[in-house]
Amino acid sequence: MISINFRDPRPIYEQIKDGMRRLIVSGALPTGSKISSVREMATGLAINPSTIQRAYRELEAEGYICSVPGKGSFVCSNDEAEALRRAELLGKFDELVTELGYIGVTKQMLAQRLKGELKND
Repeated sequence: MISINFRDPRPIYEQIKDGMRRLIVSGALPTGSKISSVREMATGLAINPSTIQRAYRELEAEGYICSVPGKGSFVCSNDEAEALRRAELLGKFDELVTELGYIGVTKQMLAQRLKGELKND
């Protein structure tokens, strides 16, 4: 499910947030499904509950999960969240492509790379 890499320079809450986001976007956690409570997740990963709470709070702000008082947190319909994330990632992609162009990577090399990756799917 979610794994924590203590050698990763990113904070633990970001690793949890990214792991949950991947599970939601991939459909492993479908819309409407209940997610683990903060306490359950903290116990399972052996980390501080406030770290999980921060990750959940950010996921809720991004529209990936919804909290229902007294019932828990659930995966929300994430069309808007996906659109925002897609725009964010495409912006990063554009920056990366520009930088690759500066160091001599051609459009043909990028196209070959993309075609090769798509064949692996």
